[in-house]
Amino acid sequence: MELLVTLISVLLIFCQINDTFAENEEEVSSDLYVIEGKVFPPENAVLNGWQLMTHVMVNGGEHFGYLREDGSFVISNVPSGSYIVEVVNPNYAYDPVRVEINSKGKFRARKVNLIQTSQVLQVPYPLKMRPFAPFRYFQLREQWRVTDFLFNPMVLMMILPLLLIMVLPKIMNDPETRKDMEQLNSLTKYDMPEMSEMLTSFFAGGEKQKPKAVKAAKKRQ
Repeated sequence: MELLVTLISVLLIFCQINDTFAENEEEVSSDLYVIEGKVFPPENAVLNGWQLMTHVMVNGGEHFGYLREDGSFVISNVPSGSYIVEVVNPNYAYDPVRVEINSKGKFRARKVNLIQTSQVLQVPYPLKMRPFAPFRYFQLREQWRVTDFLFNPMVLMMILPLLLIMVLPKIMNDPETRKDMEQLNSLTKYDMPEMSEMLTSFFAGGEKQKPKAVKAAKKRQ
């Protein structure tokens, strides 16, 4: 009898535990929401199989959504919180959108700004996501241009002296510029001895004194 009583009590406890788990699941399921919106295809693009190549991702893969024929999508079973919604397409890039769901089920969508996180730019909900640029997987090859040749340092070193040789004589023939140059020369002209003469006089100072002594002796005679 005691074993039966203990078994019955254990079964009752398990039943109560299962009931509590079921109630908690119902409460959690009642707090789940749906994120919906529409993805627009790029202009002048081939739309054959475009919906199959595009899908919507929430928080880097926590939730997924796929496009319908008209481009709309629905992501269900999303609890309240803040989520980043991204459109993944191999050919075109879309701006991500942050969707915030409060405990009362109210939605607010805004642009994702990773530089200024405090700045809030709201966007309409349900979401309307459009592409802003195509992906470029390869770097364009540089093309030869005439400016590259003209601005080459070696070419500049060859052309500039030629231009100076051609332009300076014409400038010097102008009477006004010639007067200006003469005035500048008169202002900057100094009677400075040459460096070679200074050196010869410095090193040959003793030799120059000997002729002076000879001349003085001749005069005494």
